[in-house]
Amino acid sequence: MDKYRLTVKEVVQETPDTVTLVFQQPEPSITYQPGQFLTLLFQIDDKEVRRSYSLCSSLATDQDLAVTVKRVEEGLISNFINDRIQPQDEIEVLSPAGNFTPTITPDTKTHFVLFAGGSGITPLMSILKTALHVAPQSKVTLIYASRYEENIIFKDQLAQLVTQFPDRLNVIHTLTQPNENWQGHKGRLTSVLLRELLATLPPEEEKSYWTCGPDGMMRIVEEALSEQVHKESFVLTVKEATEVPATSLEDKIHQVEVHYAGDTYHIDVQPQQTILEAAMDKDIDLPYSCQSGLCTACMGQCISGKVVLEEDDCLTDDELNEGFILTCVAYPTSDDVVIKID
Repeated sequence: MDKYRLTVKEVVQETPDTVTLVFQQPEPSITYQPGQFLTLLFQIDDKEVRRSYSLCSSLATDQDLAVTVKRVEEGLISNFINDRIQPQDEIEVLSPAGNFTPTITPDTKTHFVLFAGGSGITPLMSILKTALHVAPQSKVTLIYASRYEENIIFKDQLAQLVTQFPDRLNVIHTLTQPNENWQGHKGRLTSVLLRELLATLPPEEEKSYWTCGPDGMMRIVEEALSEQVHKESFVLTVKEATEVPATSLEDKIHQVEVHYAGDTYHIDVQPQQTILEAAMDKDIDLPYSCQSGLCTACMGQCISGKVVLEEDDCLTDDELNEGFILTCVAYPTSDDVVIKID
């Protein structure tokens, strides 16, 4: 995975607790798909810390790259970015990655139905802009849940896009804590409200459903729909040994062979240790980002042996059937595990 050192061109205060970092495109420029993310690398107390943030920009509309970062309580990097990052700062990033990416071409004739909660709007913003500008026969409906009106990320941009594409873009906001002057929907997204909103969409149009936000909201979206829903989660979990099926793990060391970037590594993986954790202990620089199974930056293919995955929501059924794994949540369960990472 390539690394770039990008210059911060602008810091945009989107809401009181959210900023957008606009990066100047390097030469040659970085290409990416709508819905993908950038992984930012920071040195904190002599230790490298990585965080992944979805690109809210679109190659179809934006000259520069942009990610939006919402402040998280006690969040090490989100608070650092909101408080400290200034224009002309340089940040090291990894190549764009992620599979939360619809196919959008000039011939696409699809009604994209997007469900966002809070900062989950960021990858959907990239998808939305791309669809509107690249595929003139497409439509977009965005159902966006926020807490307060002042917390609606990209509120003005979305309003401008509705004015620009009145027949192709519909934005529906709902607030859990609205002020007395709020005229839109009120309360959380519920299955009942979602079904009511979805019933207003033309039934004859081909639709594609995409959701990003808190896990609870995304479960409600899935419950309200009978069709496949593409989802992206921003919720980080702390891995505990008890979360991995005890029957799948043995109290023994397994040696794993990893092929990456033309080199072969033999890594001793301790009990209750992931393959990525074991590699990092040996200072082996394998690709990774979130370390929680929420992205695909560490994806590899298991061509021999057996592993158990703590989390596999980011992998498709076809990828799982072909032996693809995420090394950050993969535990070896046999002595003949061989992993190939492209």
